[in-house]
Amino acid sequence: MGSADSKLNFRKAVIQLTTKTQPVEATDDAFWDQFWADTATSVQDVFALVPAAEIRAVREESPSNLATLCYKAVEKLVQGAESSCHSEKEKQIVLNCSRLLTRVLPYIFEDPDWRGFFWSTVPGAGRAGGEDDDENARPLAESLLLAIADLLFCPDFTVQSHRRSTVDSAEDVHSLDSCEYIWEAGVGFAHSPQPNYIHDVNRMELLKLLLTCFSEAMYLPPAPDSGGTNPWVQFFCSTENRHALPLFTSLLNTVCAYDPVGYGIPYNHLLFSDYREPLVEEAAQVLIVTLDHDSATSASPTVDGTTTGTAMDDTDPPGPENLFVNYLSRIHREEDFQFILKGIARLLSNPLLQTYLPNSTKKIQFHQELLVLFWKLCDFNKKFLFFVLKSSDVLDILVPILYFLNDARADQSRVGLMHIGVFILLLLSGERNFGVRLNKPYSVRVPMDIPVFTGTHADLLIVVFHKIITSGHQRLQPLFDCLLTIVVNVSPYLKSLSMVAANKLLHLLEAFSTTWFLFSAAQNHHLVFFLLEAFNNIIQYQFDGNSNLVYAIIRKRSVFHQLANLPTDPPAIHKALQRRRRAPEPLSRTGSQEGASMEGSRPAAPAEPGTLKTSLVATPGIDKLTEKSQVSEDGTLRSLESTSQQSSADGSPAMEDQEPEQAWREQRRLSSASASGQWSPTSEWVLSWKSKLPLQTIMRLLQVLVPQVEKICIDKGLTDESEILRFLQHGTLVGLLPVPHPILIRKYQANSGTAMWFRTYMWGVIYLRNVDPPVWYDTDVKLFEIQRV
Repeated sequence: MGSADSKLNFRKAVIQLTTKTQPVEATDDAFWDQFWADTATSVQDVFALVPAAEIRAVREESPSNLATLCYKAVEKLVQGAESSCHSEKEKQIVLNCSRLLTRVLPYIFEDPDWRGFFWSTVPGAGRAGGEDDDENARPLAESLLLAIADLLFCPDFTVQSHRRSTVDSAEDVHSLDSCEYIWEAGVGFAHSPQPNYIHDVNRMELLKLLLTCFSEAMYLPPAPDSGGTNPWVQFFCSTENRHALPLFTSLLNTVCAYDPVGYGIPYNHLLFSDYREPLVEEAAQVLIVTLDHDSATSASPTVDGTTTGTAMDDTDPPGPENLFVNYLSRIHREEDFQFILKGIARLLSNPLLQTYLPNSTKKIQFHQELLVLFWKLCDFNKKFLFFVLKSSDVLDILVPILYFLNDARADQSRVGLMHIGVFILLLLSGERNFGVRLNKPYSVRVPMDIPVFTGTHADLLIVVFHKIITSGHQRLQPLFDCLLTIVVNVSPYLKSLSMVAANKLLHLLEAFSTTWFLFSAAQNHHLVFFLLEAFNNIIQYQFDGNSNLVYAIIRKRSVFHQLANLPTDPPAIHKALQRRRRAPEPLSRTGSQEGASMEGSRPAAPAEPGTLKTSLVATPGIDKLTEKSQVSEDGTLRSLESTSQQSSADGSPAMEDQEPEQAWREQRRLSSASASGQWSPTSEWVLSWKSKLPLQTIMRLLQVLVPQVEKICIDKGLTDESEILRFLQHGTLVGLLPVPHPILIRKYQANSGTAMWFRTYMWGVIYLRNVDPPVWYDTDVKLFEIQRV
C-alpha cells in the first residue's frame, strides 16, 4: 500500500472516531486496527492527521472512545514488548501506537477530569474470559511505562541482537539481561556497539513518548511546597522497572560520548547527516526530567539490594527511592568522572568552536539541557563536584558558561539560561579550589563581545560580569546579588587582577554607590557591601600581587570618601531621589573605559520580536540561596547560620543574619511605607547600615599609600602609571592594616524554591525545543506561561 493510501486510511479512521457518537467496543478489532495495523505514518503525519480540535471533541463528546483508543494502544505496546517485536509488522504497530499516544497524551493531561485515567485499571476491558483478576491488574500508566522500558532494550528493534544463529530463537524478553545491551560505552560499560541508524530512530520515538508521559508536570501550576513528585517519573525510576540501571547508564553514556564533530575530523558532519544528535537531545531531556528531585526536602528512604553494579559506590548510605538520582549520586570512579566531565565540556564548548572555525562542526542546540545535567551532577554527587574542581578542567566548563552569559545578556528570551549559568558558578564558587583555579592564565581567544585584556580566568569572569551588569537588560537585576556573591567567594584566592578587571570592579562600586541608587530600593546597599568585602579580602589576603587593584582604588579614592560621608538627612535623601526621577538609567556606563571589543566578536543581540519564551517562577533571594560559612585557619569551613544572630564580623548588615521574616519587619520599621505601599528610605534606615560599611581596611590603605604616591608624583613630576605601579608592587602594608577578618564564604544550599525554579525552567526549555513534532504547542499548560518577546 502506498504511503498516500496509508495516510488516507488513517485519516478516515480518525474521522470515524470523531464522528461516532456511540461507544465502539474494545473488542471491535477491525475498527481499532485501522489506527496502527495497516498504516505507515511518520510522527509528523500523525500530528497533521489528528488535529487538536478533534482530540478535544472526542474527549468531550465520546470520552469512552478516547479511553478505549488509549487502552488499546497501550495494549499493543505491551504485546509488542512481550513478543520482542519479531516481525516488521509488529515493529510498525509499536511505532504507530507510540506516535499516536505521543499525540493524544497532552490532551488527556490538560483536562483535570482525565488526570486519574491512566492511574486507574481498566476493568475486564478486552480480557477474554477474565483470566486476570481485576484486583491485581496494573494501572494503565504502569503497563505503558514498563512496556516502553522493555521496548528500549528490544533486540533488532532498539538494540543489536546478540543471537548467533539465524534460527528464530529470539532472546526472551524476560530472561534478557539488559545490562549487556547498554547503548553506549562509558560509565559502567566498556563495549561500544556499532552505530545503527534504525535503532537510534526507534529509541528516539520511544523516548519521545516517555518524555510525553512525564510531561503531566506541565499541566499542574507551580506549587509553593513543590513537594509533589511526578507519579510517572516516580514509578519509572523505581525498582518496579528492571531496566532502570541499564537505561540510566545508556542515557548518560549516549549524551557524554556524543561527538558532534564527526569522529574528530573538522567539516566531516557536512558529509553525512548526523542522525545521532536528535537521539542525544532526547536522551538529555529524559535524563534531566528523571532527575527532577528536590534534594532539600527529601529524606533518604532505603533502596533494596539490587543495585550492586560496580560503577556505583555501595559504601554510601542508601540514597533516595528514585533510582536514577540514586545511581547518579553513587558514581565514584575517577575514569567515569573523567568521561562525564570531558563529554559535557566537549559539548558545551561546541558553540564556541563555531566562532573561530565557522561550519567546521555541527552546532548543537541542547546546551541548556547540558547545563541542567551538569547542575544535577554537582548537586547530587559531591564526589563529582570535588573531582571537577581538582584540576583545571573546571575551566573547560567555566569558559563556555561565561560565553553563554555574555552572549545572552541582552536577550529577554534567554533569562533562564542566564540564571542557570549563574547558579552553577555560585555552586562552584562555594569551594576554595574554584577560586584557586581561576588564577590560570586565560589564553583561549574565543571571540566575545568584551574588552580585550591580558590576564587570568578571574579577569575574564569579572569582565563578563561587569558587561552583564552594565549592559544586560532590566530583568537581570535580581541576579546582581548572585554575581557579586560569586566575586566575593573567589576574592580571597585571586593572586593578581589585570588593570582592566580592577577598573571594572571600581566602576561597579562607583555605579552602585551613587546616592540615588543606594536610596531607591531596600536591598541596593547590599551590592556595595559585597564589593567592599571583595576588596577587603584581596587587600588582606592577596595584597602582594594586586598592585593594579590597589592603584585603581587610589585613583578612585573619592568614591570611598563619598561613601564614608554619605548624607543621611531627609532633605539630602529626597534630593537624591529627585535626581533619579530625571535620569532613570539603570547604570551609567560612563567612566568605564570600554576599550575595543575582541576581534571577530558580534555584539550581544536582543531577542527577535515575536520570539517565544516561557515564564519562570521567581528565584529565592541570596540569603535563602546561600548559607554563610567561615574559613578556619586550617582551611575548613564552619557554618555560621546557627550562631549568627548578632551582626557579622565583616560588618555586613545585621539584616542578613536574622530570619528573613524578622529582617523584613526590621526593614519596614526603619523605612516608611507610604499609603500606596511604595517603599521610601528614612534617615534612620540609612544610618542603620551606613555605620556598618566595612571601610576600615581601605581607609587605612589610602591613609598610608596616598601620601607616598603623591610624593613620588611631585618628586619625579610623574604622570606615568608604570612608576607608581612599580612602587606599589614593592610596597607592603604589613602591620599597618587592621587585623585580617575571617574569610566568609556564602555556599549555595539546596532549597525547595530553587527546586521549583529548575522544574519550570527545565520544562519550559523542553516545551520550546520540541517543535517537530510540536508535542505540547497549543495545549493548556499550567506550569508556566508562553509569552512573546
